[in-house]
Amino acid sequence: FAGVVYNFDEEGVHRDGSGWEECISIPLVQPDVWELLQHWDKLLEEFSLEEAWLPHRYDEQQHNCFTFALAFINRVRQARGRAALSKAEFTERFLLAHSTEASRYLRLRRQLAHSDCYIVPLAPPEQRG
Repeated sequence: FAGVVYNFDEEGVHRDGSGWEECISIPLVQPDVWELLQHWDKLLEEFSLEEAWLPHRYDEQQHNCFTFALAFINRVRQARGRAALSKAEFTERFLLAHSTEASRYLRLRRQLAHSDCYIVPLAPPEQRG
C-alpha cells in the first residue's frame, strides 16, 4: 500500500510516508462507502490540525496516538450517525482480532524462515493471471 501514516506523539502530529512498513493495516471503512473514502484524507488532515493535537497536549497515558486514532474514528462515526466507540470496544472489535492474526502470521513466518523453505512474495494483483 502507498500512503501517509498520521501519528501523534510528544512532538505533535506527524505525517510519515515511510517507516511504517511493518505496521498492521486495519480496514475501518467498507469499500462501498465511496463518498467517505473520497473525503477521508481531507477529514484526517483537518482533524490533525485541531488544537487538541498540539505537542504540549500530549500525555503518554491519557492523550496519545491511540487517543488520536480513536478520536478521529469516532468523529467520522458520529458524522455518519453512528455511536462513538469506547477504548475497550475499539480494542476488542478492531485491534485484538487483527493483532492475533498478525501474531499467527509472524510466528508461521519465523518457523518457515528456520526451515528449508523459501518465501516467495506474490505478484501484485494486476500482474496475476
